[in-house]
Amino acid sequence: MRHEHPVRLRWSDPDMLGHVNHARALALLEDARLAIGDDHAGGGLILARLEVDYLRQLYYRVGEELCVQSWVTRLGTKSFTVRQELAQDGEVAIRADCVLVAFDFAANASRAMTDAERAHWTRYLDS
Repeated sequence: MRHEHPVRLRWSDPDMLGHVNHARALALLEDARLAIGDDHAGGGLILARLEVDYLRQLYYRVGEELCVQSWVTRLGTKSFTVRQELAQDGEVAIRADCVLVAFDFAANASRAMTDAERAHWTRYLDS
């Protein structure tokens, strides 16, 4: 299953050429990752790797609502990979692969996912 998270660009997002700044685009993806994480499954995770492809320009348009699709492509014992895509006009503009690691902040070390976490992320597994 893919998770869909609506996003609305803000007036401050584009640069002087009218396309959305790359750093702002990453914030949109982060918002979607937080939304898919839920309150119970999103805690205790760190972002270990972020690989982003900017495939086409993303343009600011007043009132336009876009959607970030997110799904899990790999589920390990301690980490998993989330693929995210943000499309405009029916074409993917930004694609990202994010490796998230279950983390014990008190021990400052990675940890195995709990059964509840694994069940949550398995719902979005789509290879």
